Amino acid sequence: MPNRLASSTSPYLLQHRDNPVDWQEWGPEAFEEAERRGVPVLLSIGYAACHWCHVMAHESFEDDATAAYMNEHFVNVKVDREERPDVDAVYMEAVQAMTGHGGWPMTSFLTVKGEPFFCGTYWPLERKQGMPSFREVLQSVAQTWQTRRGEVEAAGADVVERLSRPASNATAAVTPELLDRAAASLRAAYDGVHGGFGGAPKFPPSMVLEFLLRRAARTGGDGLGMVEHTCRAMAAGGMYDQLAGGFARYSVDAQWVVPHFEKMLYDNALLLRVYTHLWRANGDEDAKRVAVETADFLLRDLLT
Repeated sequence: MPNRLASSTSPYLLQHRDNPVDWQEWGPEAFEEAERRGVPVLLSIGYAACHWCHVMAHESFEDDATAAYMNEHFVNVKVDREERPDVDAVYMEAVQAMTGHGGWPMTSFLTVKGEPFFCGTYWPLERKQGMPSFREVLQSVAQTWQTRRGEVEAAGADVVERLSRPASNATAAVTPELLDRAAASLRAAYDGVHGGFGGAPKFPPSMVLEFLLRRAARTGGDGLGMVEHTCRAMAAGGMYDQLAGGFARYSVDAQWVVPHFEKMLYDNALLLRVYTHLWRANGDEDAKRVAVETADFLLRDLLT
């Protein structure tokens, strides 16, 4: 039986009209219902060409047990980011502030006032690759809302207040001490086993690698080693297209194995610089090969 998306004009939303999840479109009615029922809003944002949006839909939104739990404990709202870029921009800022990264599908849990209190992107149906399952996330959020609603609402209001603060225009001098502290922070966050920084999902840290390359050229230290390790790991994993060249947006796991199946111009332009600069720094032929293959991909597939 179709849900409340059946009358939508968005191709993306129409893809979800037969989900057992009782989706509805963005609007005041959703928040009025949430307030009436005393439950939070689950906001899912994506777009028709998004690979992991389709994966999450198949794994979780088409699963009867998961849908039943969502329908009981949340008001579920679907948004097409291409139709509502304004809504997407607001909550993407919250996702990035809370998690340090962003992407789609974007999954945000909101108070009845629309304030985000917990956010993420893709969660698998079952726990894997260091990520909690979507069911675990749903249960944790629902339980926290039921037992500590006042704290949750205060946290959501605090997120909105912090994001609404005007950015400071004050600039600090870039001193050697400041650069030393930045390098130390990166060293502490470095994944010495798999390369890169932090855990899953892992985005290619292009600008961080550029900083470490320049610092290594000026001062030496272990920055070059971190760049070499990270670049080798990214190029050897599933995030790099071994047949056609070019990098996917990010790796779903911490090992650079499972890619998010989109190759974007801006990511590849930045990574082309990184691998070219690495080749210039140490003469690494593998770095040269990846740089050339990435350039070929850009000129062949993304030139208009």
